[in-house]
Amino acid sequence: MAQEAVIRQLAEEGEAHDLNAAFSKTYPWYRPGDYYARCLEENRQGLRITLIPRVDGNLAGCCHLLYRSDYPGFAEAGIPEINALDVFPPYRRLGIASRMLQELEDIASLSSPYVGLGVGLYRDYGPAQILYAKRGYVSDGLGIMYKNRTVAPGQTVTVDDELLLYLIKNLARPGLG
Repeated sequence: MAQEAVIRQLAEEGEAHDLNAAFSKTYPWYRPGDYYARCLEENRQGLRITLIPRVDGNLAGCCHLLYRSDYPGFAEAGIPEINALDVFPPYRRLGIASRMLQELEDIASLSSPYVGLGVGLYRDYGPAQILYAKRGYVSDGLGIMYKNRTVAPGQTVTVDDELLLYLIKNLARPGLG
């Protein structure tokens, strides 16, 4: 029997606590703290939308839409950013990521003709790179960034989660960046 995800916006303190606990349990690198409590507050203030999917009542990941991106290329252009898309391993390949992206794209389209996101450049990001290309995301043309700063030719940077290529999607004319 196919598992169906229920996706809703982060709205309660208990959900923020559940996210913190689930990320701690799923990823050894995750450091518990007040991140999701701050996300909840930003959701309440209308600065961000955090979607949380559940499958059979179990938390399956999360994804955010930031109305004001920390990436200068998006911030200067007023492009909202889809950020930190994560579906926990047992729930991957169920279409959850695509559903969260679609919902956030629909929300972003109410205030902007474009939406953007950043994607990592090493192998772990391969499935995301493929998904974003299939959904019509293209490079924003500003090259690779490390900690939101341009990587210059010949510059040495660490290949980690801070080394990103930023992509945009034209929401008014799907398929055109």
